[in-house]
Amino acid sequence: MLFCFLSSIYLRTFFMKVKNIILDFGGVIIDVDYHRVAESFRKSGAEKFENLYSKKEQAVFFDDFEKGSITDEQFRDKLRKYLPEGITDDQIDTAWNSMVNSIPQARMDFLHELKKKYRLFLLSNTNSIHTRYFTAKLSVRFGERCLEKIFEKIYLSFQVGMRKPDAEIFNKVMSENNLSYEETVFIDDSIQHVEGAWRAGLTALHLDLTKTVLEKFLPEWLEGQQQSV
Repeated sequence: MLFCFLSSIYLRTFFMKVKNIILDFGGVIIDVDYHRVAESFRKSGAEKFENLYSKKEQAVFFDDFEKGSITDEQFRDKLRKYLPEGITDDQIDTAWNSMVNSIPQARMDFLHELKKKYRLFLLSNTNSIHTRYFTAKLSVRFGERCLEKIFEKIYLSFQVGMRKPDAEIFNKVMSENNLSYEETVFIDDSIQHVEGAWRAGLTALHLDLTKTVLEKFLPEWLEGQQQSV
């Protein structure tokens, strides 16, 4: 049953006229390093931080933080249970933000060109601490509100109170923007989020960052769509 379901979605990707593209942020657009954050917390005294947080899974309080259901202070307090006594808020934030890198210039240029042909939306599982950090970082490099100049609308999990892979967040993006499922594709580098989008009825593509990057993967896929239509 599942095979038939996934096969039908897979086949549909070869017979769609794409007008709308929903993109994940971390990994797909902005480079992130999960090993770096684990190493940063290890240096702060948290052993085996990767057991708490990784690309594939994370402790429940990270989910709560991404849904905005706990505050920055509550998040830090939960982390302190795994850290040496006396660690400061700034030290926690610095370690937590160490995973966030930047957006390569070539990718930013690609997104600006993509915007000319498609309606673009950003859908990210993120939190308030990371958002303040990458907003300031990207503003210095690319100018203020650089993402708002590319994406028609930006959905950040902690602001909307829901997160991937739950169907409700995909449904929200689709309904609020009157998007057609037959004309919309979602791209994420986390397979669990791709599977969530599949279950929500979307055509979803897994971007394997061990093999390619968005600015190479997406043009190739879109060219295949044009040849199939």
